Amino acid sequence: LCRRSLTWKSGAGRSPPGRGFGGRLRWGFPIVLGLPRAVFFLWGGSAALDHIGHIRVLSGVFAWLFIGVLWSAISVVRHADCLALKMGEPYGTLILTLSAITIEVMMISAAMLHGANNPTLARDMMFAVVMIALNGLIGLSLLLGGLRHREQYYNLQGTNAYLNTIMSLAVLGLVLPDYTTSLSGPRFSSVQEIFLICTTLILYGIFLITQTSRHRAYFLESQEAVASVNAVDHHAAQMRSTGFHAVMLILYLIVVVILAEKFAIPLDTCIERFGMPQALGGAIIAGLVLAPEALAGIKAAMGNRVQRSVNILHGSVLASIGLTIPAVLLIGMITHRPVTLGLDGGNLPLLLLTLAASVVTFGGGRTNVLQGCIHLLLFAVFLLLIFCP
Repeated sequence: LCRRSLTWKSGAGRSPPGRGFGGRLRWGFPIVLGLPRAVFFLWGGSAALDHIGHIRVLSGVFAWLFIGVLWSAISVVRHADCLALKMGEPYGTLILTLSAITIEVMMISAAMLHGANNPTLARDMMFAVVMIALNGLIGLSLLLGGLRHREQYYNLQGTNAYLNTIMSLAVLGLVLPDYTTSLSGPRFSSVQEIFLICTTLILYGIFLITQTSRHRAYFLESQEAVASVNAVDHHAAQMRSTGFHAVMLILYLIVVVILAEKFAIPLDTCIERFGMPQALGGAIIAGLVLAPEALAGIKAAMGNRVQRSVNILHGSVLASIGLTIPAVLLIGMITHRPVTLGLDGGNLPLLLLTLAASVVTFGGGRTNVLQGCIHLLLFAVFLLLIFCP
């Protein structure tokens, strides 16, 4: 984490870490490169991407955008860590997850309003977020953390609160539409959609109140985890003001989302040329949008702070479902566009198995390598179903 060094010793004329030209360059250099790149693609660069025909040029643009997204995501994590230290948990991780997921909702909403009618767009995006976060990122975090620390501890009450809310919203939004009979197909009727919008927002609001005020202690590191964290693991980087880190966090998040959205153009072209399934593109874009949470969650687990990893990754899934479902249903009702939420094929049992495995994994207060491997196996099944549905 970023924290102010209280033991800085220097000679005359030297500046503490984070100040001076070097510190300003470290904080500002990525945004100097990333923001103009995002503005370029936002104001006309997309047309140029559509006319790239040479495979080598297309591959170069692909790599350029990919590096830009990851670099900006690393900067998002750095500023979110500083805010987390200044404001305390769970506010720091809450800022990170809500910022990223809010912009994700804006991306899906823009695609629904301005793109071709795709009734399964929101469902596929939410399902990809759930599989990547609950299986891929949780599995990798537990595997790497278990290899380094053997067993890791977390706060059982907070994790149960996350999983209970996630299970309720995921089943109501992604499973129940397959079994209702008011309309044909995996869709809700207008009355059912209004009910789901209200209940989803109310339940998510109650969870936020629980997390930030009434039961805030549920989402802090357990006493066992605090006792096992090595104090020398912290970095002695210089923090700046809360306003500075908040502004930089928002700017970097905007860069990540814009570049990830434009990254879809060469990605779709490559998928078409190589005959890859279209669902792969949505999964890659979801992974890039989740890049800030992925880096922060894995970093926390390797630092033996599993509760912070849980707050970030489970919080991303909960915010994605809790905010995306009401948004897309409202847009569908206003614009009279059908919205399909129910999962089909092998994705439905895979979602239920993922939720059940998550309950077992986080039901005992400690984690190990085996649990990480199980979630990575389920993530491999998710990838398999993309190529072989």
